[in-house]
Amino acid sequence: MMFRNGMNRRRFLQATAAGGGLVLAGCAAEGAKTGGNRNALRLGIGGGSTTDSLDPRTYTDTFAFVVGYQIMNGLIEIDENRKPAPELLESWEAKPGAAEWVFNVRKGITFHNGKTLDADDVIYSINMHRQSDKFPAYASLATITGIRKLDDHQIAISLSEGNADLLYVLADYHMMVVPDGFSDWSYPIGTGAFRFESFTPGVSATTVRQPNYWKSGRGRVEAVESLVINSTRARTSALISGEVDIINRVNVFDVDRLKAASGTRVVQGAGGYHCDLPMMVDREPFKDVNVRRALKASIDRGAALKLLFAGHGRVGNDHPIPETDPYFNNELQQTVYDPEKVKFHLKQSGLSSLQVTLRASEATFEGATRYADAFAAQARQAGIDLSVMDVDDNRFWDDVWLVEPFVVSYWGGRPAATQMLEVAYASGARWNETHWQNAKFDDLLKTAKTEIEPAKRKQAIWEMQAMLHDDGGVIIPAFKDWVDAHGPRVKGYVPPSNFDLGNGRIAEKVWLEG
Repeated sequence: MMFRNGMNRRRFLQATAAGGGLVLAGCAAEGAKTGGNRNALRLGIGGGSTTDSLDPRTYTDTFAFVVGYQIMNGLIEIDENRKPAPELLESWEAKPGAAEWVFNVRKGITFHNGKTLDADDVIYSINMHRQSDKFPAYASLATITGIRKLDDHQIAISLSEGNADLLYVLADYHMMVVPDGFSDWSYPIGTGAFRFESFTPGVSATTVRQPNYWKSGRGRVEAVESLVINSTRARTSALISGEVDIINRVNVFDVDRLKAASGTRVVQGAGGYHCDLPMMVDREPFKDVNVRRALKASIDRGAALKLLFAGHGRVGNDHPIPETDPYFNNELQQTVYDPEKVKFHLKQSGLSSLQVTLRASEATFEGATRYADAFAAQARQAGIDLSVMDVDDNRFWDDVWLVEPFVVSYWGGRPAATQMLEVAYASGARWNETHWQNAKFDDLLKTAKTEIEPAKRKQAIWEMQAMLHDDGGVIIPAFKDWVDAHGPRVKGYVPPSNFDLGNGRIAEKVWLEG
């Protein structure tokens, strides 16, 4: 690969390594084919692996789906306001109860191989994910009982139970559209703004502009060169030196440095990524709601936001719905650090003292153990004997998470409130970290999923947030912003609302000047 100033990959790797021990994880291979195009958009992306494929059924991290969105379109797009917007499905209607849906497939769209998009392509592209529970999207589609073709540009989807948020399910980044029967993932074909040119897993990918892209005002760069740079420090250096135009996953502690660099711009968007400390409510001492309330009052959320994310985010309030969500409950009283409340709740629990152990590992996120120590110090000042056990990174997800009763964890969030509440707090949910089981909560969740009327949905979702805030087993101290950065050539960058890099569609959204 030749960078804009003529530096080749080997020299770039040597220069960054010599400048501070930096490495480009996943980029050691030589000879990746890219266009060397002066007018190409150059992406330095964290979240790539040598096991990546461009098969949408397999996507597990950012690099694969960002390249995927260059080539393929989705069924539905999440817009800058976190709301579903038409993409290849241009309109829809749900019957009362939200268990029967009719979707209209956009007309006049052509795949890169010349085939015209129709209902069969959409049905095939959805059903690909329903073939095996090994595919990440399989579980979210499990309630689909049938997909019928009504005509060449209309389909009907039937569900075993109502889901008013089916649009968010179909907006998942795995749900990209390919021609009916397509299976050659070494050369993917879609209806996206760019044609496939090359892909080396864990290294790079190149796509070139497809003339007459159907989305007005999008797909305005000649080519896209996507480079895997898993090292945060290396991505930052590559942007500052001008070797790439855009990076994701900016280290929040590097924001001031990037803002000070000539021509570099930082782009932030609030989202659902949050740190959480789940307490298993069926294990001692967390069975007692007053113990849970005491621990919630023993944490300084402002300090947590600063320590965890350098202030680039929002304080949490012990439920997983971010303030950017249209169903965020903004009337809940903010829980604050209050040693007097800690004493009150411990007295209510009948305990003269409380000893608990918090397990933490850097496997969750960078700084998790440092934060655990800081929280423990706050809790001890408030009268709780909280000790921290550091867990080996290789053991955490298999031996500690969902096993031990009190840990430091995180969630990336979900586009819809009901998705987040269901996956982590519904009775029997596979990833229910707190073992929260509440029949009223489950009934409210069912109401929220089946009710199409926004006001009635809001009432149910607000009440679920209140239940978790007051009685639940989760402490959520802070939400983290999505933070990207770009160089001076990039124009039209809109803050992400759902995922980094323009919700994955950055290549088709921005343009270059200069």
